Amino acid sequence: MCNALPGLLSALLLCGTIGTARAADFTLGTATAQSGRKATGFLQVPAGIDPATDIPVAVLNGARPGPTLALVAGSHGTEYASIVALQKMIQTVDPADIAGVLIIVPLVNPGSFEQKVLHLNPVDGKNMNRFYPGKIDGTQTERSLWAITKQVVERCDYLIDFHGGDIDENLLPYSYWLKTGNSSLDTVTRGMVLAFGFDHIIIATDRPTDPNDSRYLDSTAITRGKASITVEAGRASTTDAKDIDALISGSLDVMRYLKMLPGAATPVEHPVWIGKISILTSARDAVFYPLVAPQMYVQQSMRIGYLTDFFGTKVQDVTAPVSGIVLLIGALPSQKKGDNIIYIGEIANAP
Repeated sequence: MCNALPGLLSALLLCGTIGTARAADFTLGTATAQSGRKATGFLQVPAGIDPATDIPVAVLNGARPGPTLALVAGSHGTEYASIVALQKMIQTVDPADIAGVLIIVPLVNPGSFEQKVLHLNPVDGKNMNRFYPGKIDGTQTERSLWAITKQVVERCDYLIDFHGGDIDENLLPYSYWLKTGNSSLDTVTRGMVLAFGFDHIIIATDRPTDPNDSRYLDSTAITRGKASITVEAGRASTTDAKDIDALISGSLDVMRYLKMLPGAATPVEHPVWIGKISILTSARDAVFYPLVAPQMYVQQSMRIGYLTDFFGTKVQDVTAPVSGIVLLIGALPSQKKGDNIIYIGEIANAP
């Protein structure tokens, strides 16, 4: 897969599908980086019907021409492993080694991070990975996502969206590959997801196709012709070194695959491809006791946990709706009606 990239990229460049960043100053928000240099700053989102916010950004402007790759994390501000991984990349990647431009947005949702609010922006109560492409005159979430769409997505050639186990989520590392039916785009994104190296890959075929109602960051990029994947690592908001290192090494291997860094990427050889995901939610407010863990295989109707009332009396067995692999399970005993209990992925054939 990696050996086929130069020819494909050459064809795309000749067709004008993928741009090449010039070895000149690159400005993003308040950050301006000269060729071979690094700069940090903010995307300044002005006040509207609610307060303004500043989204931290970094620009690593390579010493040689090449593509522009955006790495974005912190849409959910308590998914700490991915946030810390991108902070470390800002500090450790040398722009002098890069061909092209590396954009890093380590924290899309500062309010969630600062107030330790899971899943949502506490200013307007919205999920910051569900309202793309945003609105210039909307709430803070919508204005922020409009800024990211215009200043990050539309200016990059490739994008990786980083997530992970939030406070209430225990998950195994996995990636999403958006299969679009566009063979040129799918070839590049498949190469990216294999280069990243996670050995469980979800084949996503149900993402929005309307660029004006793209909802998610990865589909916002895809619907604008930008090759994009999503990766997840970390559990229950921990910052385990193994998860952080995997996110960093995966990012560097994608940069090698894209010829932004010297050396060859080492793609995962035998990933587990996952098709449909079944999500089971809690039927009531209760206390949850899991009996399985991420990466375990379960059979349909298998008992995977149980719910009790606040006195410890069992009120319901939780059973698997399908056979497959456990991708995510609730990390906390507390469950309210409608909370996600488990994600089960059904094994698919390699595409």
